[in-house]
Amino acid sequence: MQFTKRTGYHDDLRLFPDRQTLWQYLVLFAVLLLLPLAADGYILSQATFVFIYGIVAMGMMLLVGYTGQISLGHAAFFAVGAYVAAVLQARGWTFLPAFAAAGALSGIVGIVIGLPALRVKGVYLAMATLSFAFIVEEVIVRWSSVTRGNRGMKVVDPEIFGFKFGTPVHIYYLSGVVFWLVVLVIVHVLRSRTGRALSALRDSDVAAESMGINLAQFKTTAFALSAVATGLAGALYAHKLAYISPEQFGITVSVEFLMMIIIGGLGSLHGAVFGAMFFILLPQLIVGLKNFLPARIAELPVLESVTFGLMVILFVMFEPRGLNGYWVRIKTYLALFPFYRQGMFKRNKLAASDLIKH
Repeated sequence: MQFTKRTGYHDDLRLFPDRQTLWQYLVLFAVLLLLPLAADGYILSQATFVFIYGIVAMGMMLLVGYTGQISLGHAAFFAVGAYVAAVLQARGWTFLPAFAAAGALSGIVGIVIGLPALRVKGVYLAMATLSFAFIVEEVIVRWSSVTRGNRGMKVVDPEIFGFKFGTPVHIYYLSGVVFWLVVLVIVHVLRSRTGRALSALRDSDVAAESMGINLAQFKTTAFALSAVATGLAGALYAHKLAYISPEQFGITVSVEFLMMIIIGGLGSLHGAVFGAMFFILLPQLIVGLKNFLPARIAELPVLESVTFGLMVILFVMFEPRGLNGYWVRIKTYLALFPFYRQGMFKRNKLAASDLIKH
């Protein structure tokens, strides 16, 4: 087992705790960089969606997992990002300004939605954000002169400095670059004073305020950062599908986003990625299992939704730390073998359970 030697407080703020972790990420980057050379179009498309939903999960994890603010309105940020990018490019804007505007406007909307967080929390905050998601969806449908309403609208291919990203491989690399940039930004936020303040808010508003933390400033900051990440993901989603319509951003999308990070593991950026991968791979797994299920069950239209909900219940009951909890246990088992003993993570599991209840 490898131990990281620390000689000062700044060692805890390093991006990579040790050289082994650095090499692991370098290998991962190399694999992702060379994936289009070995994967077919379908696998590449699924990997692109993992990047896109991974960006959403990172934003959700910052807000829910690290700040403790429950949101059921992230479909609104997702929709704002998608429609802002699509509408601006349809009116002659190039990709980069439209993409930046999508993130900026989503952040502004996030601040507006975050205002109720200054007075309410828990289930009441979830209801407030849910109501705003309904408002945004209705605006998209009714403002047909701009959004084309229920008819939907096509999205032009992104173009940067004269280079058109018109193939699945191009969109894959574009989504991957944005994903890693978002990861770096969120990691640096969590390592900063802002990240420590957000974690303090999650544990106790009263204790955080007694230490001089401005609740209004940091709660709205968390909503804004989370909304910016989700809006950028929405813009990439629009370009990936090349067509958007209001039904793609319904309330079920917000619920799926929340379930995604619960299954992945609250309070962990690795869990955000695991949740995005699970969300993308689950429908493919269900398709494969349909051959082994009775015909009446296999043909149910709600089979995917029921399976997803059942998985959330099982994870909350038996592994509140989600897929990331299993990943940590596997790594620890391999590192300590044959000295690993049962119950090593019982205290951490209880702490994660308290976070979900909070």
